[in-house]
Amino acid sequence: MCDALKEECGVFGVYNFDGHTDAANIIYYGLYALQHRGQESCGIAVNDSETVIYHKDMGLVPEVFNDIMLNHLKGSMGIGHVRSSTGNAAFRENAQPLVSKYKKGSLTIAHNGNIINAADLRKEFEDNGAIFQTTNDAEVIAYLIARERLKTHSIEEAVANSVPYLKGSFSLVVMSPKKLLAVRDPWGFRPLCFGKTEHSYIFSSETCGLDAVDAKYICDLRPGEIITVDKDGVRHDARHCSDKRKMCIFEYIYFARPDSIIEGISVYDSRIEAGRQLAIEHPVDADLVIAVPDSGIDAAIGYSKESGIPYDIGLIKNRYIGRTFIQPTQQQRVRAVKIKLNALKNTIQGKRVVVVDDSIVRGTTSNHIVQMIRDAGAAQVHMRISSPPFLYPCFFGTDIPSQDSLIAVQNSVEETRKIIGADSLGYLSLENLWKTLGKRRDHCDACFSGRYPMDVPFVSKEDIKSE
Repeated sequence: MCDALKEECGVFGVYNFDGHTDAANIIYYGLYALQHRGQESCGIAVNDSETVIYHKDMGLVPEVFNDIMLNHLKGSMGIGHVRSSTGNAAFRENAQPLVSKYKKGSLTIAHNGNIINAADLRKEFEDNGAIFQTTNDAEVIAYLIARERLKTHSIEEAVANSVPYLKGSFSLVVMSPKKLLAVRDPWGFRPLCFGKTEHSYIFSSETCGLDAVDAKYICDLRPGEIITVDKDGVRHDARHCSDKRKMCIFEYIYFARPDSIIEGISVYDSRIEAGRQLAIEHPVDADLVIAVPDSGIDAAIGYSKESGIPYDIGLIKNRYIGRTFIQPTQQQRVRAVKIKLNALKNTIQGKRVVVVDDSIVRGTTSNHIVQMIRDAGAAQVHMRISSPPFLYPCFFGTDIPSQDSLIAVQNSVEETRKIIGADSLGYLSLENLWKTLGKRRDHCDACFSGRYPMDVPFVSKEDIKSE
């Protein structure tokens, strides 16, 4: 991916209905499969006879957990989280799951998304005496659920009563002393699926997490749906479900793993089709198609298939560095690109090269990549992007705080081409992006179109379109 675009989290939950206490090991492998969704911090919390044991820290899953730690985390159910901050500083206290104690016992929560009105809720709660230890949305959600639990007879009702207060995106896994719940916001911005193994029920941000633990896929949670698992089985609550489906379209472009299937759509197939559409829309005479790994590979293959231009490996990725977007500052991101990617000179030298990537945000990293390919001896460098230009900020989990940081807002395509140093530049149009999802037209594309599905706290330099 060109430049920094920070997606926030992945969540995972396990309920062992046969009483086995190996939830932590299952969660570990699930989080490993979801590592691409967050590389800043991670954590696991398990319930052992209604006592919550947890461990979380900064770093990748295999850095934070080892056999000794996993053996200590004994419990028959639990939840896990991988995190990359969106707006909040990278502090250890913001690592999740968030474990709290209140009058009704323990409440543990892991959150993927972004609550637009979190600051307003936090102020309201603080004005009424609440004390917060973190700056993340999960603690606000936990306080809200705990408050509602004091008014109701069950944790399910508390969660259901909390949903209308929350504006924005949220896919949650929530653990009480005896129950495991999953809930998705009424718009369904972020993915969340449900599966089952021989001994366990599983919740995961993506189906690749289910695959990692040999779980059979049951369903995607419907937007607004709440699923509760306990000793009595599984219960589905659809009171907040509606037809306002608005899955983030960027899940298919970049965030999700290619081997995941989200709401019936193969991520891999959608990216292949994006490349094919890109080749139709922006053809060029060239000798070679290469990708910016890993996020541009599938679209590059699609571009090659449609254009007939051979695909080959032109950029080598250092597998021991995380995705560039994770780095919190632009200086760190640029430094990370230099150690993350290296050009394969024998492949590129003397060739007219098409370079395919999923997006351009600020343009700085794209410039470094183009220059790297030129330095390797490319005769021409043609950049092709398998998404439209970013023109608007996202408030639902993609950390683009203002239009000022978006190169496409300040510059035309031709001006952007000159800035990044490419011989030509072509973006996939929004019309053709929609073709990558088949007949579906119910995704959020606000970062490209300005069509926000709800009112957002933003005054645009242009007219914002609100559905």
